Amino acid sequence: MNNVIEILKKVGAVITDSHFVLTSGLHTSTYVNKDALYPHTEETSQICRMMAEQAKGLEVDVVVGPAMGGIILSQWTAHHLSKINGREILGVYTEKTPEGGQVFRRGYDKLVAGKKVLAVEDLTSTGGSVKKVVASVKEAGGILVGVAVMANRNPEEVNEAIFGVKFLPLADFNVEAYEEAVCPLCKSGVPVNTSIGHGRQYMEKKSGKV
Repeated sequence: MNNVIEILKKVGAVITDSHFVLTSGLHTSTYVNKDALYPHTEETSQICRMMAEQAKGLEVDVVVGPAMGGIILSQWTAHHLSKINGREILGVYTEKTPEGGQVFRRGYDKLVAGKKVLAVEDLTSTGGSVKKVVASVKEAGGILVGVAVMANRNPEEVNEAIFGVKFLPLADFNVEAYEEAVCPLCKSGVPVNTSIGHGRQYMEKKSGKV
């Protein structure tokens, strides 16, 4: 079975030597562009099969991920879990609120209520995005049994302790990330990449456009 990082590199999803802004607001020189993975259905399926294999002993009923990319992950992971366990496992997703949270819409909260739920995410840097999904699962009455991610950028701080359930990263991808105030890329004047990641939003905010 291929290593998840090797698969991501194969589809051009691992980018180095630039100045990226992450969802968390941290800055880094190396970025995993998960959007480069999703057009490749075979590789996406392969990664989600790996996630399903790790979670097969958790008696999952529903897989949930945050929109947008988490929709794809939840669908494929639920598909492979259904095949592994020989029963239907549902794949649903949460959506962003104007306040930046995550919430179930489309009646998906009713599918989660009282069910054992696996939360899936592409990458974790602070765990903040997954925590919002976890909060939505609990609010809907779901029973969170695990959190699965493709790659964990911050294994020292993002672990089972912060989620309170089984944490299943396929790989640790420990690349240094910095607060803006101490970012060496900022200090060296390296331009922020506005094509990938959250660089465009970051620069618009800095310029006062938002």
